[in-house]
Amino acid sequence: MKLGYFTMPLHPPRRNYVETLKEDRESILLADRLDYCEAFVGEHVTDVAESVTSCAAFLASLVHDTKRIKLGTGTLNLPNGHPAQLAATVSMLDNMLEGRFIVGISPGGLPSDWEAFENMGKNRNAMFVECINHMIAIWTGEPPYDLKGEFWNVSTAKTMIPDIGQGIIPKPYQKPYPPIVVTAVEPFSRGVTEAAKRGWDPISANFLLPQWVASHWPKYAEGCAAAGRKADPANWRVAKTVFVAEDDATARRYGFGPESPYRFYYKQLHFKLVRAGRINLFKPSKDTPDSAVTLDSVVDKLVIAGTVNKVVDELLAFRETTGDFGTLLYCGIDWADAKLGRRSMELMAEKVMPAVNRAIAR
Repeated sequence: MKLGYFTMPLHPPRRNYVETLKEDRESILLADRLDYCEAFVGEHVTDVAESVTSCAAFLASLVHDTKRIKLGTGTLNLPNGHPAQLAATVSMLDNMLEGRFIVGISPGGLPSDWEAFENMGKNRNAMFVECINHMIAIWTGEPPYDLKGEFWNVSTAKTMIPDIGQGIIPKPYQKPYPPIVVTAVEPFSRGVTEAAKRGWDPISANFLLPQWVASHWPKYAEGCAAAGRKADPANWRVAKTVFVAEDDATARRYGFGPESPYRFYYKQLHFKLVRAGRINLFKPSKDTPDSAVTLDSVVDKLVIAGTVNKVVDELLAFRETTGDFGTLLYCGIDWADAKLGRRSMELMAEKVMPAVNRAIAR
């Protein structure tokens, strides 16, 4: 099993914006030094807690200071953009990274972004599909393009001057285009099946209970079968909220205590999902009453926090429920204590994952 990194990111709104951007960048530089295989960064425009407004711009700041790690958008919220601009941005990033790039895409899930981009009430799933279809057509086709859709049309026929390069969008470094991944945030996600049919791979969200994560594999296998390709667990990424400490007391305090950044993370998500009518994501069954889904229960079920041996045991138990998968994505959390945040990432790479892989091999 490989070790990667995923961050939304999410910080207390009171924190200084310059400092959190530096912290988020530092965490990925550390992941690169520790040989995490890849790092995904999310984006939201209208949320000061989730403060990376453009994951592409943020990743560009890491191009020349990372050496081995692959960088991924986690995700580009396609209905909020334009397919020509998004295709060009991906091509540029892929060339800057010389192929160390993965394209994560989604319809976007933040209501205030929908409102700001005038998407509220529109069919964002249809916009998402049309946008990525146009992007792929740009990457694989030739100018002046002739792309027509319900939401966007793309052409440079009237203004193209091929001799000087005008009217031509650059191609990606990877051919025909970079690997595409989608984030699965619902139990039994049909989106996973549709993505697999197109050759794309899933990331299972860290805020899903283990049994709902497990529900993604059959949906992925179904899509792969429809496309005539083998469903390989190596292509399945699963995100998990983990804190590794040197001692039990620190793990309990920083992972579960009243001032825990992990508790803050799930407090934000719990509030947003309740408000959006999606509290079902935290329920072990549809019969569970809403009142039973407390913040304490959510943190207790979704955060793995402990010493190396405890985290190893809990990750192996988690894998017993979900089945085999190829990459564990360690979730980046606000560094309320930067020393503990760094040390957790170090212990994860240097102690936890080798022990997990030894146990799997046995």
